[in-house]
Amino acid sequence: MAKITASMVKDLREKTGVGMMDCKTALTETNGDMEAAVDWLRKKGLSKAAKKAGRVAAEGLIGVFTAPLKGSIVEVNSETDFVARNDHFQGLVKMIADVALKVGGDVDAILVAKAGAMTIADAIASAIATIGENMTLRRAAVLSVGQGVVATYVHNQISEGLGKIGVLVALESPGNTQELAVVGRQVAMHIASANPVAIDASGVDPAVIKREKDILADKFRQQGKPEAMIEKITESGLKTFFKEQTLLEQPFIFDDKKSVGQALKEHEGKVGGPIKVTGFVRYALGEGIEKGTSDFAAEVAAAGGTT
Repeated sequence: MAKITASMVKDLREKTGVGMMDCKTALTETNGDMEAAVDWLRKKGLSKAAKKAGRVAAEGLIGVFTAPLKGSIVEVNSETDFVARNDHFQGLVKMIADVALKVGGDVDAILVAKAGAMTIADAIASAIATIGENMTLRRAAVLSVGQGVVATYVHNQISEGLGKIGVLVALESPGNTQELAVVGRQVAMHIASANPVAIDASGVDPAVIKREKDILADKFRQQGKPEAMIEKITESGLKTFFKEQTLLEQPFIFDDKKSVGQALKEHEGKVGGPIKVTGFVRYALGEGIEKGTSDFAAEVAAAGGTT
């Protein structure tokens, strides 16, 4: 049996918003498995935290860069938030995003690509030596369209194209690109806020759907629903899941009486042609990375109080 620590209980509470005792019970029942504990709480109807999976921990910047019909997004991590305000570091992130636009979203390909006389890997090494702090290119992506726009949005922007959350969204359309860019930015802002998992139900990972179905079925069984009904009400529950989690079905943040899909359909008249979302990327700085914390008093105590 795994030892359930106060820190584990605190982390689960922050993820789910559930009370401390229920969090401790969930961890005990799941032998300390954090993700299984989240599922256990949801099955009990105690948590609605389907999307709170990953705490933002790493520092650095998200950078976006665009050209006609194309856009790139990168995450470059640093050890402290202070470095994110450094002009040298900001210039490095912009340079990496520019190179990604040319060579694509593969991190290894970006690192060996040249920016001037040196490779991106060399540029990062030089910045580490100059600033005195470790830095890494964690991930990158590129979207493009045949006709239309790749729109962007950066939240908590500290410089042009640099911030804590970045979004690219690709809109294919033969219509007016200026009008399309306006609606594209709104959709990008919606993605930053609502954090959809896919464009529509067909794009959701089958493993995610299976996990959701299992959670719903177990929850309904615990509520005493007959097995003959469970399949039907689980499918109904999945429709709610898709409405909450997929871009085109989510209530549009600029007019929640209509879905994003309906809002795009209405904009087609102004744009002058059909609009199709062909892809999006949303990066939030440090998501999924656990940052180590240092408790000096605990370290001293563990060392027997010696110095």
